[in-house]
Amino acid sequence: MPGRMGLALAGAILVVAAVLLPDRAEAQFGLRGGPVGVARFAVGHVIGLSRLRHSRMAVRGGRYRSAALRSQDPRGADRSQLSNPYVMRAALTAQAALAGWQGGRRPQGWWRHPDGSYGWVGPVFWPFAHDDLTNAIVFGDTTSLSLYGYGDIYAALFTPYAATELAAYTVPQGRRARKVPTAETLCEASDTGGLPVERIASAVAPNETQRTALDELSSAWNAARDTIRTACPAQTPANAAERLGLMRERVEAMIKAIDTMEAPLSKFVGLLNDDQKARLNALANERRAALASYQSKNADKNAGKDASKDAQAAKACQADYDPVSDENAQRQYEQLLQQQWPAAEIAATLHLDEVARARFEVLQDTTLRTMQTLSACPTEPAATAQARLAAVKARLQTMLQAVGAIADALDDFQADLSDEQKAGFEAIGPKRGV
Repeated sequence: MPGRMGLALAGAILVVAAVLLPDRAEAQFGLRGGPVGVARFAVGHVIGLSRLRHSRMAVRGGRYRSAALRSQDPRGADRSQLSNPYVMRAALTAQAALAGWQGGRRPQGWWRHPDGSYGWVGPVFWPFAHDDLTNAIVFGDTTSLSLYGYGDIYAALFTPYAATELAAYTVPQGRRARKVPTAETLCEASDTGGLPVERIASAVAPNETQRTALDELSSAWNAARDTIRTACPAQTPANAAERLGLMRERVEAMIKAIDTMEAPLSKFVGLLNDDQKARLNALANERRAALASYQSKNADKNAGKDASKDAQAAKACQADYDPVSDENAQRQYEQLLQQQWPAAEIAATLHLDEVARARFEVLQDTTLRTMQTLSACPTEPAATAQARLAAVKARLQTMLQAVGAIADALDDFQADLSDEQKAGFEAIGPKRGV
């Protein structure tokens, strides 16, 4: 396999957290949820791997680590300037996530997102949550938001951190306190931006009434950020159920934040004339054009292969896509199948009876379905900020439903387990990360 394609495939395998369909789930899902779901999930992420490759390289090189946890916004004061908006995100979350994992000795973790960032940093789920909402709603840029899904849910079930490593993020002690940021510090440092008021004002040239409404919208945007920050964990989650609970609280806070923004956004847009609305909507087009320009300038001799990957990803996301006739997808699927859920290990270690095995299979199947429902397939963003807000809210509600269903399945699985069996289940994740 060519080097670039091999890199992309390796990254896709990392994204799905080194696990995939067990035989029973594969047979049960068939082409509806097995190969199709996997192909759309994994192949769709190739776009993120190829487009954000330079971000990952920058993080590995450590060029931005010294700025990662400064009190000010690490991306700089002028948020309107787009060089690569993902480099600092990746640097911040990579440094923070890996500082507490394996004693900071491991260069990367299996739960990493394709852009080099991390959806879980210690007990914190979804760093940059508020920024992701701003980018998606105002600028139509869902690059980072779309990467959240199955891999993060898997990491919630099988945390890569040991209990002592997680504790370092909430109650740091001794010398490690200087290396591992607290959850509160991370939540504060990762979401310091607000609504780009002056950029919007420059675009629409508001009159006095409109400017008042814009200021009200800015206040609502800041209140939304504070709402998300209240969902920052203050304690170390002790088990998978608590991690899923934290995940649910975080997504609920994001939905509540969107509700806070909705009415002021509608009021502000309603006061604009058609020309002003067009100029407001043009901000999203400018963002996409700037990002495309950055990608073009950083393209290399393998640009043709990147285009081929984009075409493959687009094909995998078509409603009538049949992976049986796609040799590339089949090869990828077969390699991914080699790294399954630790079903046999769990059954043997926990000494599960038939009832517990059946309940665990339900947990697997319920989780694997998110690979289809939370597919990373690229979609064209809506033309207006209000429509994009509704789309983002719908996406988060889908994720919330998925997390709730998985939490229920986990409760059923663990209902009759002994404390020793539950402890054995919790040990699976950190052991696999060694």
